[in-house]
Amino acid sequence: MVAIGGVAATLRRCVGVEPAVFAERYWDREPLLSKRASDFTDLLSLAGVDELLSRRGLRTPFLRVAKQGTIVDPARYTGGGGVGAEIGDQVLDERLFHLYSEGATLVLQGLHRLWPALIDFAVALRGDLGTPVQVNAYLTPPESQGFAPHYDTHAVFVLQVAGRKHWRVHRPVVTDPIERQVWGGRADEVAASAAAEPVIDTVLEPGDALYLPRGWVHAADARAEQSLHLTVGLRAPTRFTLVESLLGLAADEPSLRAGLPMGTDPGDRDAIGPALADTVKALHAWLDRLSPDAVAARLRPDAWLAGRPAPLAPVAQRAALDALTPDTVIAVRRGLACQFERPALRLADREITFPPVCAAAVERVLAGPPVRIGDLPGLDDDHDRLVLARRLLVEAVVVASASR
Repeated sequence: MVAIGGVAATLRRCVGVEPAVFAERYWDREPLLSKRASDFTDLLSLAGVDELLSRRGLRTPFLRVAKQGTIVDPARYTGGGGVGAEIGDQVLDERLFHLYSEGATLVLQGLHRLWPALIDFAVALRGDLGTPVQVNAYLTPPESQGFAPHYDTHAVFVLQVAGRKHWRVHRPVVTDPIERQVWGGRADEVAASAAAEPVIDTVLEPGDALYLPRGWVHAADARAEQSLHLTVGLRAPTRFTLVESLLGLAADEPSLRAGLPMGTDPGDRDAIGPALADTVKALHAWLDRLSPDAVAARLRPDAWLAGRPAPLAPVAQRAALDALTPDTVIAVRRGLACQFERPALRLADREITFPPVCAAAVERVLAGPPVRIGDLPGLDDDHDRLVLARRLLVEAVVVASASR
């Protein structure tokens, strides 16, 4: 968690305690209610929701509609995009208006890839927490409930933007559930938990925030006015993430691929006992030899691709490439997951190798803050610095700002 000891400015908007306290006491442990945490209208407003629904050509699955706990068939609010669009699943605003007027909740999904302010917010929060971030928005009409009591298999921040919403939070029926342990398979237990005394029973008002670790049962309904809140999903890795990677790596270990004795019945406890003992012994021996490098290499592509870095403007980047001079200032893309071990720069999907003489300059770029190309260390002249800068620009590792 990279920024807990630092400023962590974006995280501070979401919690009413110091980041270090949040990390130690609440992260993946307990819910946290933060009254008057921040004004969130800069991230998304009711006017912004109207723009998304009416002027942005929104398509599924960027929108879900729910009514009384049931997902509405997208065919009821999508259709053709008009002349020249050749799109059959574009959101139709007039149909949404009717559904919303009848009490349906509108769920705008994946806004961390769609709405500029939330793109920047997600990149910054990922930097604070060191975990992938997704953002959805929930617009609920007055006196309505979009979803029945349930739990999520990932942690969330709930940020109340407009209106008020009554939240009830109950203890988990599954401790730290993983993605395969969805609440639908435990509906009766969830209903029983929701009928018990809530741990948190509160009305979120604009500027309030609520942190819910995975597994905590919750439900919410709007008050006398419409409600808009953001749900920020935190897709943090777990120990089971490591276990899954170990299972994949185990396929490369010959001792763990050995067959069982002929005639062994896996359903017979007496027959499977000796084979299980041998397998556990081989597994222990393999684990003792396993390198963290091998586990990291297997996890790296999915883990690093799960969180997008700050957007890169292709037109501006191409223009900057053409106009590069020693006075051009470059900076590593915010949120770019990478690791430099001389002479290779590891990215999510590839490695880039640099001559040893470039190492100090690459390290300076990755360390930040922005740097003038002519000030890059370790290279003899501006020609070499420009060659390196062009390579970093072409590989989308850095972005260029105005010359100075």
